[in-house]
Amino acid sequence: MQRRTLLKLGVGAGVAVALAGWGAAVWRPGWVDGRLSADAKPMWSAVARAVLEGVLPSDPGVQRLALEHHLARLEGAIAGLAPATRTELSELMALLGTAPGRLALTGLSEPWAQATVPDIQAALQAMRVSDSDTRQQVYHALRDLTNAAWFADAGAWVALGYPGPVAI
Repeated sequence: MQRRTLLKLGVGAGVAVALAGWGAAVWRPGWVDGRLSADAKPMWSAVARAVLEGVLPSDPGVQRLALEHHLARLEGAIAGLAPATRTELSELMALLGTAPGRLALTGLSEPWAQATVPDIQAALQAMRVSDSDTRQQVYHALRDLTNAAWFADAGAWVALGYPGPVAI
């Protein structure tokens, strides 16, 4: 082996180990001990603000409280999923919690907590109409889980004009 080849191999291995170490350091599961992780909550709150715009209370304090209740219902919905599905969803939340993952899957450059509702809506729309099946699946997972958790609350039915189940 020539010295130049050995040096290239050493530099390449060093870069690979550094990237792996960085990835392990920033990778945090989105579902921990039956709860959303601290990193996953801002993402789900941001998605809820975008998906449920016009349905959420307009007062910021009341909206914050409504989003906290929404996250609790979302945790219940996720807890009811099959273990394999929860694991995949946890991995997705972890990926969306990193800047490269968020940018690659959603196109959103801002962190979830700082992104505006129109920016998040544009990112969701881009995922919805994407040629990538993966991006479309991510869009449907985010939207469907958000809607399921929000409209599982009987208090949200009024916005739909749904009077509730018929008494038998």
